[in-house]
Amino acid sequence: MTEVVNIKVEGVVDELILNSMQVLNQAFYQASAINQAEEYALVFEFQEEVDGDYLVVTGTLKDDTQTIKRQFEVNESKTRKYAYLAVYLLLLQRETGRVQSWGLLNGMRPTKLVHGMKKRGFTDQEIKDYMQEEYLVSDEKINLLLEVANHQLKVIPDLHTIQNEVSIYIGIPFCPTRCAYCTFPAYAHGPFKKWVDPFLEALLEEIKIVGAFIKERQLAVTSIYFGGGTATTLTAEQFEKLLITVYENIANSQEVREITVEAGRPDTITPEKLELLKRYNIHRISINPQSFQQKTLDEIGRHHTVEDVIEKYYMAKEHGFDNINMDLIVGLPNEGKGDLAYSLEQIEKLQPESLTVHMLAFKRSSKITQNRGLYTTASKEELQEMGQMTYDFAAAHDYIPYYLYRQKNISGNMENIGYSKVGQESIYNILIMEEAQNILGLGVGASSKYLIGTSVHNPKDLKTYIDSYETYAQKKVETLIESLEIGDTHAN
Repeated sequence: MTEVVNIKVEGVVDELILNSMQVLNQAFYQASAINQAEEYALVFEFQEEVDGDYLVVTGTLKDDTQTIKRQFEVNESKTRKYAYLAVYLLLLQRETGRVQSWGLLNGMRPTKLVHGMKKRGFTDQEIKDYMQEEYLVSDEKINLLLEVANHQLKVIPDLHTIQNEVSIYIGIPFCPTRCAYCTFPAYAHGPFKKWVDPFLEALLEEIKIVGAFIKERQLAVTSIYFGGGTATTLTAEQFEKLLITVYENIANSQEVREITVEAGRPDTITPEKLELLKRYNIHRISINPQSFQQKTLDEIGRHHTVEDVIEKYYMAKEHGFDNINMDLIVGLPNEGKGDLAYSLEQIEKLQPESLTVHMLAFKRSSKITQNRGLYTTASKEELQEMGQMTYDFAAAHDYIPYYLYRQKNISGNMENIGYSKVGQESIYNILIMEEAQNILGLGVGASSKYLIGTSVHNPKDLKTYIDSYETYAQKKVETLIESLEIGDTHAN
């Protein structure tokens, strides 16, 4: 049941801080409102004063009072924002009895903050002290962040100096069916089959345009990721044409550190496609069950069986693939701890080289979010217990956390974690999450992310992409030139 709590905030609080408080409320309530109702369950009062170089913020809730004293940083508005949020969070935690383990951190990439401090020379203990004091993050989450960040530096020792290389994402916007939780730019293959060939021809031309610049500048390509949708929705002939174009115009498997192909839907995997991927030296593939409960697969629109997942996994092993990732989603409709325990038992039997654990996120455009009343999901408390089950499972089976990210409206206010056996980590996943270099996205709905903080988003609509890929490809190249030039200036 949705819990609605109306909250009133009085005192010297600006709109920016009010908006941040609203985000924090999502950690405690599935729905909440600030200053939007005539009657309020909770009324907070704030006052502030300046004491030399320090800001002192005091908040009161009922008979409880909290004071925070923070030294002004260069960015005074940031000092003020986090002082208010710290007071607000501490009062709210004491009132509700709920602990927000991520404290004031609500961004997608908390490990990026850790790497930023490491690059400035902070020790792990200094990072821990700062995140406890500044952001009120729990020991558990800080230790997780440090474990992930330190492991990433073992996987990519030059992570902090890799900015002059690039990585490539290639999006194939087709799947056998569209899953209920999905918000990716993906089209069901059956109804949109006639668009596959025109899309592929446009994509090959976009690859040639971008590849010509990469070759001209002699840019090293770190990793290539074929995603989607489901990349293996293409036929073997179509995929071979794509691989040839990428290898000839951008880089081949000997010239990059890693190539991954997203074969997430087992109903797209055939012996012919596996043979093709092996012949082209693909380093890593994904075969994603999401759940090993058939009733769940049926409910979320994945038109394959649990047996299909297991069969295609062993088929990939027989074809020599020694780095296979599997995804699980915690919190899918009508799943509880027993269902998750069963899925983890199957993972234990299969022993994939990496395991990515996603907490279900209620994304605005997904079928699950738009029809919340039709789906029953676990309580926040059970979701957190289920998250702990995955931590314990990973630790017991030698899976090391190597990347993580958070999402808005994520179940249990938790995080998604990528685990792997040592030496089987995905380089691309680390690079995209830590924003360590320019990443060029090619294909329908693909996003290019630049170190200068700019993004270029390809159209999500098939026809629009086919008609305008050249314009977007040129824009990507122009923005990459700008990013590289600014990077060179900073380096000098």
